[in-house]
Amino acid sequence: MIRIDNVTKLYGPKVAVQDLSLHVPPGELFAFLGPNGAGKTTTIKMLCGLLFPTTGSVSIGGFDVRAQGDHARALVSYVPDQPFLYEKLTGREFLQFTADLYAMPAARSAEKIEEVIELFHLDEFVDDLTERYSHGMRQRTVFAAALVHEPKLLIADEPTVGLDPKSIRELKLLLRKLASDGMTIFLSTHTLDIAQELADRIGILDRGKLLGCGDMTDLRKQANQDGSLEDLFMKITEEVADEATPATV
Repeated sequence: MIRIDNVTKLYGPKVAVQDLSLHVPPGELFAFLGPNGAGKTTTIKMLCGLLFPTTGSVSIGGFDVRAQGDHARALVSYVPDQPFLYEKLTGREFLQFTADLYAMPAARSAEKIEEVIELFHLDEFVDDLTERYSHGMRQRTVFAAALVHEPKLLIADEPTVGLDPKSIRELKLLLRKLASDGMTIFLSTHTLDIAQELADRIGILDRGKLLGCGDMTDLRKQANQDGSLEDLFMKITEEVADEATPATV
């Protein structure tokens, strides 16, 4: 579903992503980890077609995001870390607006809107203006909108921020179910225990480079130690930081 081949992204002289290659098959829940400034957001923007690589290629479902952007974007939904809503629309109107953007047939969009309202328990507030929503209500509404057009790839950036424990639990179960049903999930998070619990594979990015990629067994072999994902993450990223620090005499 996702193919990133030898991608480098420059901002002037700054290297944001360096020679990144990553393939994520359909139905996989892939966790994308890294410290702040690692290049995660730049990578996500390239997957969404908001940025293009300086060199290399990115494709979604076999469609190149640069040459066939409309086809690629039709397969994708993106849930950002800061949920955005049009505040003079109700939640229901925002869901309908999203369905209309993807030119969904009226009968199908009506069916899906009711389905996601029930799925995310929006019925108590979905007909209120979104300007009145709490952060958690906004997050649930944005997630619901992301699923209205039945995407093949869901990209979620810090999706649990602002959710209460019950909503987090429900979201984790939902993400696993979506992946089991064939949707590809690309999850960017700093919450390492959620990544360890949910992900089929995990990629660790730092300073624009993919330092490790695989399941927990693969990462433990690479780090040459047992332990939690937090332990492995710290070991792998600290080794690169040590290599990048000039020696002192």
